[in-house]
Formats: sequence, C-alpha cells, structure tokens
Amino acid sequence: MANVQHIPHPQIEARAKSGPYLIKHEQIGFNGRLAVLITGAVGTMWCAYLFTIIALISFPAAIKGGTAALISWIAQTFLQLVLLSVIMVGQKVAARASDKQAEQTYKDTEAILKLQDEIYRLIKINTELTEEIQVMLKKAK
Repeated sequence: MANVQHIPHPQIEARAKSGPYLIKHEQIGFNGRLAVLITGAVGTMWCAYLFTIIALISFPAAIKGGTAALISWIAQTFLQLVLLSVIMVGQKVAARASDKQAEQTYKDTEAILKLQDEIYRLIKINTELTEEIQVMLKKAK
C-alpha cells in the first residue's frame, strides 16, 4: 500500500490566525499614532478647502507684488498648502483600495488552500480505491 500523507504547511495555520496585513497595522507607538491622527485631519477635502481660503487671503497682495510675487505665491502658498491635502486624500483612497485588494487576495488564498485540502482528500480516496482494486485483481488471478 502506498503511503500518502498530507502535511499542511505551517504558514497556512499562521495566516489563518493573523489574517491579511493591512495599512492600519503600521501604526506603531505614540509617534506613529500621532502622525496618523495628523495625517487623517490634514488629509481631508475639508482641510483642503480651508487651506484654499487661507491661501486666497494673500492672493490680492501677490497680484499687487508683480510676477515674481505671484509665482512665489502659487508655488509656495497655493501648491504647498492646498495640494498637500488633496494629495493626502488621494493617498488615503489608494490605501483603502490597497487594503481591499489585500483582503480579497487573502480570501482567495484561503479558498485555494481549502480546495487544495479537498483535492488531497480526493487523491487519498482515489489511491486507496486503486490499491483495493489492485488487491482484488491479484486475488482474482
């Protein structure tokens, strides 16, 4: 009789306990939590609107200051102040999408592992039945 033994890889059990690794797992310590808190507050469209209003307050002075002052206002005030928040919002959206992809990949992998175990079970049954048939054929001769 052939010895068919299934030994699951230890990573299967470890992954079942831990689940998918997500961005929220990167928050380490006080500084990490503080940085995430500040990023969450600044990385909103409401903050971008507020920064736009603040930037527009100095816009008339930039126009009166001439071309150099206007270019400086655009580069140093508007782009840095307003676009910072908009870019952060975009990064948060991308991070959420990345987390969803990680969770879906995790679920797909779990399904594949379960399917692999079922295939092993069927192969084991097939092997046992084949061996029984071979024994019967030998007895019939």
